[in-house]
Amino acid sequence: MSESIIKRKSFEFAVQIIKLYQSLSSNKKEFVLSKQILRSGTSIGANVREALNAQSTPDFIHKLSISQKECDDTIYWLELLKEAGYIPEPEFKKLNDDAVELLKIIRSIILTTKQKLISHTS
Repeated sequence: MSESIIKRKSFEFAVQIIKLYQSLSSNKKEFVLSKQILRSGTSIGANVREALNAQSTPDFIHKLSISQKECDDTIYWLELLKEAGYIPEPEFKKLNDDAVELLKIIRSIILTTKQKLISHTS
């Protein structure tokens, strides 16, 4: 169940990030930071999809760990964009809240999976 939730939420988040990128590049003429957030923000869902097709439990954990890293990177780029004045506080808050929620879900899935892996090998 968590996997389908994370798959859906990470996809929806990627769509929001694409829209942010479009706005930043066309309206604000900001290209460097916008490309960074586009890369990391869409990579979250791509790595979740890869994890769901993993060949083993360690592979699943590894791919989700990459997704976790990309999510944390995205939060960094969001903070930077807000502080530099490229995105207003309400837009930042919505995107940041969604990213933090994704990060918590991903971390929870990783921890639960690691615990199950340990208990099966004991």
